[in-house]
Amino acid sequence: MAKKEDKAPAEVALDGEAPAKPSKKKLIIKLVILIVLLAVLGVGGFFGYKFFLAKKAGGGENATEQKTEEAGGHGEKKAEGGHGEKKDEKGGEAKGGATEGGGELVSLPPLLVNLSEPQGRRYLKLGLDIEVKDKITADQLNKNMSKVKDALLLLLSSKSYEDLASIENKILLKKEIVERLTLVLGEQKVLRVYITEIVVQ
Repeated sequence: MAKKEDKAPAEVALDGEAPAKPSKKKLIIKLVILIVLLAVLGVGGFFGYKFFLAKKAGGGENATEQKTEEAGGHGEKKAEGGHGEKKDEKGGEAKGGATEGGGELVSLPPLLVNLSEPQGRRYLKLGLDIEVKDKITADQLNKNMSKVKDALLLLLSSKSYEDLASIENKILLKKEIVERLTLVLGEQKVLRVYITEIVVQ
């Protein structure tokens, strides 16, 4: 028994003194390694996103818009310089711009409506570019923006999630929007509608 008691205090003394100095050093070393590792991961993540994912995200939007246009059977390309919008001097979107077909492109602010659902929990955010016949019609569209928004909000709020789920239904929605805008502006003035943003949640 005496031998066991002698060993126990010696182990405690060795364990109590020996790890005290190395544990502080080990703790500092671990913290430095952890900080360096986090910094390396952060910098690597930033550059990985900047060079790989940011380029893919930009190309994805163009591909989606091109598929929407092709599915709509428009057959015409948008004006050069990106998405067909005219940019103002500060780099922002201008209200209207000329297209290749001679028409004017007018960007509407995004529309946000609740969908016609029994529980009323779904909503639609829709961004549109309207191609009209000429600059006079573009000015007329801008002057009648309240009527345009009213007509579109009434149309969109009557839709349900199922009405917007498939690509065929989105193409049908574009045709319905042209019909509503024709009621506001008159015959043969609205050429096409481009969906620039659509979120259904």
